[in-house]
Amino acid sequence: MSDIRSFDGAPEAGIRDYFALLKPRVMSLVVFTAFVGLLVAPQSVNPVVGLASIFFIALGGGASGALNMWWDADIDAVMTRTQSRPIPAGRVTPGEAMWFGLTLSVLSVVMLGVTANWFAGAFLAFTIFFYVVIYSMWLKRSTPQNIVIGGAAGAFPPMIGWAVATGGVSIESILMFAIVFMWTPPHFWALALFMKSDYSKAKVPMLTVTHGRRVTRAHVLVYTLLLAPLAVGAAFTSIGGPIYLTVAVVLNALFIWGGWCIWRRDETAAEADSYKIEKKVFGFSLMYLFLHFGAFLAEAALKPWGFGGW
Repeated sequence: MSDIRSFDGAPEAGIRDYFALLKPRVMSLVVFTAFVGLLVAPQSVNPVVGLASIFFIALGGGASGALNMWWDADIDAVMTRTQSRPIPAGRVTPGEAMWFGLTLSVLSVVMLGVTANWFAGAFLAFTIFFYVVIYSMWLKRSTPQNIVIGGAAGAFPPMIGWAVATGGVSIESILMFAIVFMWTPPHFWALALFMKSDYSKAKVPMLTVTHGRRVTRAHVLVYTLLLAPLAVGAAFTSIGGPIYLTVAVVLNALFIWGGWCIWRRDETAAEADSYKIEKKVFGFSLMYLFLHFGAFLAEAALKPWGFGGW
């Protein structure tokens, strides 16, 4: 079937294109970690309010994605893995993406404030601002620490979920933030190692471009080592317990081992096997985060039965 086209011959945007602007894969992480933050909080929330809140948090995450695609359209047109996105492919104009993102941003923030509380709404507004302005507009194109500092935007959702239930912040929500924050650099740097020239073509100062792959490999190992005590330490708070501790110890040992394997490699060996280890560590890093937060969820689910927690 041929593409539907507008009067000027350009492909016409469809629902799938606007959905793609929301970065659904990234949104799934936002939804899951926010959902866990909400459910493990000490205060219970009406199920309708809880589900509505998660929807608006997801909408805010999607709005951030749309505004990021609007700002980064020039980069996306150069990088191989992003050339088929709606804006560089010509299915959505930059202006349409901008207004789509801005509209969803305002809607999500206002509706979360009305549905849950205004602290959570303000927290969501700050998260959108941080991702779009601090990360996308400033850090991404100016420093190799873009992923390190900018990773905070992706780490805020569990704190927002917690704020929906409690109206505030606690050591538990900060630790959930810290786990995602410290996980982000080794996760993305493992990807950058096998993305080869994409970032250099787009003139994005990723660590692999500015400091080389040897330095990037060392940074992956260092961050897995720094992440481990934070992840394991969360086991000894009110949201942890023996199940989470077991999961955290095993996963962090494996992540450190993956970081060690990446650090030991040289480019000749990596190129020879098409960056097989780097791809495995990147894939494992996705599972790592979901299993940690799944363990938090398991502890919360088992507490009413006398099994979860200490």
